[in-house]
Amino acid sequence: MRKIIYRLLPLLAVIITAAPAMMSRDNTAPQVSNSDKLKAHYYFLEAQNEKSKGNTDAYFDLLRRAHELDTTNTTYSWHLGYNMLTMDNAVRSNVQVALDLMKQHYEACPGDYYETLFYSDANMMLGNPGEALKAIKTICDLNPYKPELQVRLADAYARVGDFAASNETYDSIAKLNGKSLQITTKKVGNYLTMNDTANALREMHELLATAPRNVDYNITMGSVMQQLGMRDSALTYLDIAQQAEPDNGYTYLAKANFFMLNGDSTQYEQQIHQALINENLGIEDKMQLLVTSVKQMIQNEDSTGRADTLFNVLIKQHPHEAVVHEMYCEYLIYKKDYQTAAEQLQYALDINPTDANGWRQLMIVQMMADDIPNALKSAEKALEYNPDSLELYRYIAPAYMQMKQLDKAIETYNLALQLADSTDVETISDLKGGLGDVYQEMGDTENAFALYEEALQLNPLNVGVMNNYAYFLSLKGQDLDKAERMAGLAVKSYPNSATYLDTYAWVYFKKKDYQLALMYIRSAIDNDDTHSADVYDHYGDILFMNGEPDQALEQWKIALEKDPDNELIQKKVKHKTIFFE
Repeated sequence: MRKIIYRLLPLLAVIITAAPAMMSRDNTAPQVSNSDKLKAHYYFLEAQNEKSKGNTDAYFDLLRRAHELDTTNTTYSWHLGYNMLTMDNAVRSNVQVALDLMKQHYEACPGDYYETLFYSDANMMLGNPGEALKAIKTICDLNPYKPELQVRLADAYARVGDFAASNETYDSIAKLNGKSLQITTKKVGNYLTMNDTANALREMHELLATAPRNVDYNITMGSVMQQLGMRDSALTYLDIAQQAEPDNGYTYLAKANFFMLNGDSTQYEQQIHQALINENLGIEDKMQLLVTSVKQMIQNEDSTGRADTLFNVLIKQHPHEAVVHEMYCEYLIYKKDYQTAAEQLQYALDINPTDANGWRQLMIVQMMADDIPNALKSAEKALEYNPDSLELYRYIAPAYMQMKQLDKAIETYNLALQLADSTDVETISDLKGGLGDVYQEMGDTENAFALYEEALQLNPLNVGVMNNYAYFLSLKGQDLDKAERMAGLAVKSYPNSATYLDTYAWVYFKKKDYQLALMYIRSAIDNDDTHSADVYDHYGDILFMNGEPDQALEQWKIALEKDPDNELIQKKVKHKTIFFE
């Protein structure tokens, strides 16, 4: 049993499948023939064999068969119940059935150490602290000198609200093993829950008396004082900790948290700076500290550049930690400083050049900075390190299309289709839709529409393809009823998508239903303020056909600002009337 002791707690969050009726308890003592007992034993041994091979389904089926044949053997019951609690396809509906199976063994053999321990843990995790306490107390009584069990017992008392018994148990542990920070903080937490401030402080003072300059003890005392609203005293203990070990980065971290809680931004930043340059503070703690600090600055709309300063301090300390550069990149993206964000990602990729996700993000950031040439260079570099990364191909192909390198875009989409799993119809549908977009850009409507049809046959719910297909049908004035159906499905799936709403509006415009077109184009405008020139151009055309020429002119002017070289929009603005291509 020792091999599985560590598996229970992380797996108990996954609960069980519906159990068959034969697993329910029966208070009448069943009669089992010797023949069935022998068969059950055989099934149980075979179950263990399958388990050793990693065949979990076979293991469960054999366990269940052993239990069905001999319900009097509680070992089978316990293993079956435990296995039910840890099954990957579990649901919550029959937790009690599994617990009852384990309980049969606990009641029959309470001294079985691991079985009773796991039964207690299961009940605690699943919200039955009373039963958990009962089981852990049983095993503690049989093993009185195991401190790890006493800690579980004390925690169980606290979970049922018996804080006095919990602290008494902690006292017993302390008598056997001496005072410790872990036990003291548990007791202090219990006292504070009971609003017994005096005893909480007494516990901390008694601990400090054993080592008055211990850094951890003083930091903890400072935290308790802060929690009690005794700020001056809290700072005194934090100062003692820092004076005791001035090179300990965690003292600066503790004081930074103190000043943050008390709204002293100047002192907070000083402590942050000291913590970040401290060589004894781990990179993970520094990163967490920096994240907390930057979040606070963002909330306060800080525009002083202090966050950049902190990042630069950390980068100077840890220039070869990719995670630091990646985190700084995220902050720079928030600031919309895409060029510098791309530089930070490049530093990170110099450290870890095989990071396919990092290359993909770099391409996105470079495209956000309208730096398509470098995005394509990054794409080519990325594929040198990750030639089989389908996700990279999916980002590279649209980049080629945006750069009007349509032959390269087609080549890239075809390579992606070769890499795609033939059973992954959603991905293949997306790729075919993207390839259709490239052919449409080339003016090859026949191939484009054929690819859209193939994409929708693979995935009839591919709203991205439906939207593009509908839009290009409307531009051609072809099959507008079909275009309306597809655009409508896209909007139904994503009712706040400005792109889909614009397509729907344009389909209605082409069908000469100008009032519905106006309703949807206004909804598109309301849902996004970063539209392309096409959207405002559409808005103008629709307004004009609804008898609002002055408002149409305003929208055409906005469209022209976004696309000043568009000759058709120039004509509309100049002549204050609608023109069709």
